[in-house]
Amino acid sequence: MHYPYLRVSSLLLVACSGVYAASNPAPVSATPIVVGFLGGFVGHQNAVHYEVQIAQHLSSGISPAALRVLTFENRHGEQARQQILRLLDANGDGNLSTEEKSNARIAIYGHSWGASETVTLARELARDQIPVLLTVQVDSVRKPGQNDTWIPENVQQAVNFFQQDGLLHGRSEIRAADTSRTEILGNFKEGYKSNPVSLKGYPWYARLFMKPHIEIESDPAVWQRVEALIRSKLLGAN
Repeated sequence: MHYPYLRVSSLLLVACSGVYAASNPAPVSATPIVVGFLGGFVGHQNAVHYEVQIAQHLSSGISPAALRVLTFENRHGEQARQQILRLLDANGDGNLSTEEKSNARIAIYGHSWGASETVTLARELARDQIPVLLTVQVDSVRKPGQNDTWIPENVQQAVNFFQQDGLLHGRSEIRAADTSRTEILGNFKEGYKSNPVSLKGYPWYARLFMKPHIEIESDPAVWQRVEALIRSKLLGAN
């Protein structure tokens, strides 16, 4: 015996399920974002500096859909923030939903004033209620009006590399504003008196007055650790 109304009911159920699925799509993971800040007055594309080199290395062979890597002058922190907001806006409606914010996978790094700007950008993203997986400071020098010591509570992990020689040197310690939410991976002191680093491509005045400060910026061992941390946090690679 046939029951036509059962077939109609089944078809309606399938149709309604399709409408529900279309209006409630499965969450889509946001593209991981890496933001790097240059120190001093250095241009964001100056490849003499490791901040640019690591960005090029991270993005090499990877499509923008799998990883977005951006570099900025340290005075362009708000520009970096606006770019992050645009990239997180998956549906392009100009407003970030709670889901779009929670899906964020962001790492920020920088040297000198760029390291100070790293913390400032993370703090601005905290006000936007956007999480940050990792911040990396390399010989952080506080910019006027900024605080590069206290890592905001929206940052999951943070690490600090510094040296203490010469006229210009970085902050020796960073701390978590909320230790229950942020893990400080370490404050790692580097030294170059017995282990000098090549400063090829840097102007004479930088080599004369800021030698240790730019040696840590040019230390491949430091940046290999930085890259490994970023890859581990954003791409799950060791």
